[in-house]
Amino acid sequence: MPVTDYLERNRKLYGDEVALVELNPEQKENRRITWKEYSLIQPTSDEPYRREITWRVFDEKANRMANMLLSRGVKKGDKVAILMMNCLEWLPIYFGILKTGAMAVPFNFRYSAEEIQYCADLAEVDVLVFGPEFIGRIESIADKLAQNRLLIFVGESCPTFAESYRELVADCSSAAPLVRIEDDDDAAIYFSSGTTGFPKAILHKHRSLMHAAKVEQVHHSTGRDDCFLCIPPLYHTGAKMHWMGSLVAGSRAVLLKGTKPQYILDAVSREHCTIVWLLVPWAQDILDALDRGDLKLSDYNLEQWRLMHIGAQPVPPSLIKHWKQYFPAHQYDTNYGLSESIGPGCVHLGVENISKVGAIGVPGYGWQCKIVDGDGKDVAKGECGELCVKGPGVMECYYNNPEATAEVLKDGWLYTGDVARQDDDGFIFLVDRKKDVIVSGGENLYPVEIENFIRKCDKVHDVAVIGLPDRRQGEIAGAIVSIKEGMTCTEDEINEFCMGLPRYKRPRKIIFASVPRNATGKIEKPLLRKTYGKERLVEFENEG
Repeated sequence: MPVTDYLERNRKLYGDEVALVELNPEQKENRRITWKEYSLIQPTSDEPYRREITWRVFDEKANRMANMLLSRGVKKGDKVAILMMNCLEWLPIYFGILKTGAMAVPFNFRYSAEEIQYCADLAEVDVLVFGPEFIGRIESIADKLAQNRLLIFVGESCPTFAESYRELVADCSSAAPLVRIEDDDDAAIYFSSGTTGFPKAILHKHRSLMHAAKVEQVHHSTGRDDCFLCIPPLYHTGAKMHWMGSLVAGSRAVLLKGTKPQYILDAVSREHCTIVWLLVPWAQDILDALDRGDLKLSDYNLEQWRLMHIGAQPVPPSLIKHWKQYFPAHQYDTNYGLSESIGPGCVHLGVENISKVGAIGVPGYGWQCKIVDGDGKDVAKGECGELCVKGPGVMECYYNNPEATAEVLKDGWLYTGDVARQDDDGFIFLVDRKKDVIVSGGENLYPVEIENFIRKCDKVHDVAVIGLPDRRQGEIAGAIVSIKEGMTCTEDEINEFCMGLPRYKRPRKIIFASVPRNATGKIEKPLLRKTYGKERLVEFENEG
């Protein structure tokens, strides 16, 4: 059964109920809405721009999108890319693509024009649907991109090199297209985050999407009365698959455009959100704002907020301890996953295991896990090895890349590239990315372990630890440290704090700078290595 069946079920059972809300706190002015089914609350000085859509309209818009694509010759096996910021149109367009039997291909909204062209060629995209924020990037490559491709613009004032989405779907039927979709049909191509190099195209079947939806609903007991606050970008498997718990439950969700602490708490309060998925930087920003007194919990209606969960990157235990001081009644969960495993949930902590904060958890619903050495043999509990996962959500392959596929898919197991260990109770602890491990004088240093320690410093807002070249040790640990707003800190203070680490784990170089993270919250370590590794080499040359 494909996930599109859930949308059609929700239309029949809950057609007049609100399915999705879009909030944009930074947009106060009114603008024209041509989809008359949308409900618009006129913004005042303190109200965000808001739109909402019912399950019936959601399904109708998906059907119109599907029928429009079919009328333009799109068929099973074709690929339709989406390059849009989070908005109310995003999910109906995504589901419309799925209903044609074609593959949905979400693009990272941070892609440069060069990366857009690269990914369109790699995935052999037939149609590109894009929003107004990307006109400049698309225009710069339009001549090449438009060769044998249909370009569809979602927004007002359609550029001359594309066709208007609103005009194309206006006269299309809102009835479900007569396309039979099987679990084993190709459904979507996602791209790796690029934290270890240029993105790879990840192919998933419809069964993967369905499993992800079930996993999310089971793990967090999403029910009809819940309301999910979705902040991360929908192009990412994490955001979309977490939302699919709401799809299975037939419950409401809110798409929030903006990550400021005030925006998040205000959205939870106004929309009565019960489940919120945060990235580490956003959770830390909320805590910092509360610590400074910039925000007061008493100003918001937060009693209904029952669950805060985090994924996409390792979670410092100190952050959760701090969070529970402000939100003692919150359930907490962390979710581990990769785009290759259709996003979150192949490992999860579980709300009942708050005592195990620091672990990524146990195998998720329908998943198996093991930790192996370099020869693929299981390691003993407590020993470090590569985490491998197996289940219905494992990717089919890296599209058009059999060599890369063979490196990570072995006998049905996905080799994640993450170093992990398992305790005596069976809980898995993420140690680090295999490619991020620092080898210093023959010792393996795990950056995440050092980062978690430094984050306990009251003055530290964020930190990234990378390997820097060293003549004697090969590599040393360098810490890029971001200090909390309004505070000052010296290198000596950080070094003194790090005396609590074993000598060989202490950073040998402290750099005060911002810590770059991608749209899903992952630290952009290749960028840091490129920047500060070069500086280190220049130091060598000057010393010589």
